[in-house]
Amino acid sequence: MKLTSWLAVTAGAASLVAGMAHAQDAAMGANVEELATAAEAEGMLTTIALPHSWCNYGGVIEAFKAKYPNIEVNELNPNASSADELEAVRANVGNTGPQAPDVLDIGLSFGPTAKDEGLTQPYMVSTWDEIPETAKDAEGHWYGDYYGVISMVVNTDLVDPVPTSLADLLKPEYAGQVALAGDPRTANNAAMAVMAAGIARGAEPGAASAEAGLQFFAELNAAGNFVPVDGSEGTLAQGTTPILIDWDYNGMATRDSLAGNPPVEVVVPSDAALAGIYVQAVSAHAPQPNAAKLWMEFLYSDEGQLLWLEGYCRPIRLDAMIAAETVPQELLDQLPTSPAETVFPTLEQQVAHGDAVRAGWDSVVGADIAAE
Repeated sequence: MKLTSWLAVTAGAASLVAGMAHAQDAAMGANVEELATAAEAEGMLTTIALPHSWCNYGGVIEAFKAKYPNIEVNELNPNASSADELEAVRANVGNTGPQAPDVLDIGLSFGPTAKDEGLTQPYMVSTWDEIPETAKDAEGHWYGDYYGVISMVVNTDLVDPVPTSLADLLKPEYAGQVALAGDPRTANNAAMAVMAAGIARGAEPGAASAEAGLQFFAELNAAGNFVPVDGSEGTLAQGTTPILIDWDYNGMATRDSLAGNPPVEVVVPSDAALAGIYVQAVSAHAPQPNAAKLWMEFLYSDEGQLLWLEGYCRPIRLDAMIAAETVPQELLDQLPTSPAETVFPTLEQQVAHGDAVRAGWDSVVGADIAAE
């Protein structure tokens, strides 16, 4: 399988080295043993919005706990959206209790918002230079960690034929079957699904993809094909939402979890192969800042990055690790293929798209997404 490289599709990224990083004020390459000692003294790490089936977070958390058994992992609201995460930081300024998150995992477009509001603190992990410049804040406030591709996750017990493109979803045979895995006004994966729909209609990422994508969902809703609920593995299996538009890694995890009951197929649309990055950040108000930084060191180590790959996510250091021959081929071979060239929108394009989706969803689509 020919793996689409992150560096091959980011504008002019000829080198992984971000030399300017050394001039920043953020702590960089902290001694991990000293950091672990300080983190163990704190005794806790508080996370938020980390469902165990998402990108192998269950395996990541268990591996961290096994490596650092003296640090309790306190998990808040696993199903929170990126917007919910930022609100949790805002709501807990000055709170040093267990309801204040230490770390964030948010969509790329939420990173600058968090930084601008003073919700994050800078920290550069030891492997900072292997994170592409286009996927990180120059001052270390946020940094890409993994990415996936928008796909259609299909319950094949109930859906026949299986759609191969987003355009197919408008056909009458898919009436009452299609849902998003989130609300596009607050959830990054759902907003990116709208972008994929816009790209499928020939729009460029940004405000144009929002306009075209919103029109697609307006037509899907008018046709009776759109189910306005926050879709999940449960709604897919029950048949409430037999077609979900979500990241491919979530679809693959759902397929594995259901183990054929019902059978699930994960399809990257032929008319839009759209990648999306999630970024990590340390809260500016983290009650356990050393544990937060140790968590980041773990995530960006070879061990952490390979755990993402086990969960069907492409880790941000993948190119450097392939060059260093530290990636098992079988992990690469399990990733779904893209029938079209993969599009990697820039930060600016994602921000413009997200703003336009939030402003236009109610008036253009008019479907309120109900929580399941």
